[in-house]
Amino acid sequence: MKNIRGPAVFLAQFAGDEAPYNSLEGLCKWAADFGYIGVQIPTWDGRIIDLQKAGESKDYCDDFKGRATECGIEITELSTHLQGQLVAVHPAYDVMFDGFAPPEVRNNPTARTDWAVQQLKYAAQASRHMGIDVHASFTGSLIWHTVYPWPQRPQGLVETAFKELANRWVPILDHFDELGVDVCYEVHPGEDVHDGVTFEMFKAATNNHPRANLLYDPSHFVLQQLDYLAFIDIYHEHIKMFHVKDAEFNPSGRVGVYGGYQDWADRAGRFRSLGDGQVDFKAIFSKLAQYDYDGWAVLEWECCIKDGDQGAKEGATFIKDHMIKVTEKAFDDFAGGDPDEQLNRSIIGLS
Repeated sequence: MKNIRGPAVFLAQFAGDEAPYNSLEGLCKWAADFGYIGVQIPTWDGRIIDLQKAGESKDYCDDFKGRATECGIEITELSTHLQGQLVAVHPAYDVMFDGFAPPEVRNNPTARTDWAVQQLKYAAQASRHMGIDVHASFTGSLIWHTVYPWPQRPQGLVETAFKELANRWVPILDHFDELGVDVCYEVHPGEDVHDGVTFEMFKAATNNHPRANLLYDPSHFVLQQLDYLAFIDIYHEHIKMFHVKDAEFNPSGRVGVYGGYQDWADRAGRFRSLGDGQVDFKAIFSKLAQYDYDGWAVLEWECCIKDGDQGAKEGATFIKDHMIKVTEKAFDDFAGGDPDEQLNRSIIGLS
């Protein structure tokens, strides 16, 4: 078995315009002070990284990694959650998702998609330049607006949508494959790939592309009321990344899974700081260790109540306390003996 690495922290929710949150060095020092040894990089944030330069220049990436190393921090993975979202956008969401793209491609869905695809390719190259073989993203969505089938979905709609989603992603996945990097999709409400069965549908549509894998985040499963422990049992071979993120689900007579259009604090399902929610992280870390998860434990902090710095500080300790140093021997080895084929044969009744 393998030891999970960590703690690390995803910087997306912490980056800002004020120091220390407005630069790579500032954020790395901030993270190191809390006890983190790794950071996951949101590649859309120009205050932290220039993704095009990272994709085009190994020297830039070497310098980028070196600046983090000087702070005692390792770059764990790169993320293109926002760019991946733009690979597939239904027109109903054009206006809201245009904010994820630069001004020059807004109000132009074709140009916006082309930009997003190129961003993914830069991210693949940047990951390779940094010696990282996993990458985080979203699939985007063409039929999320039909997730609750009223009116009834026309026959063949789902198949057509997943075929188109695969057509958009396979060339990207092929590029990642050429560079030896896995794309780890965060299964997430709002994406066409939002649970186990939709991941299976996407895999089938891509002809089981070997680079299509998973970022495991139990918080989204709590909000969907999906068995997040059984998910590991079923899909552990595809889980290559791990967001340590807590959540809770407290339905009432007034609000349930869909949230009633309420703000986060008033929903039945809401994200919480580590230890404040309902996720059984002891069981999760045990299962990931059991299945030889070979990656990082990365805090993704999203809480509707607690301050971010407090959540980050507590999160580093929380992850450390849940890390498992896997055993190198069986607990009952003391009662065993040396291999003896003749003895084994006699035990099963053979002369």
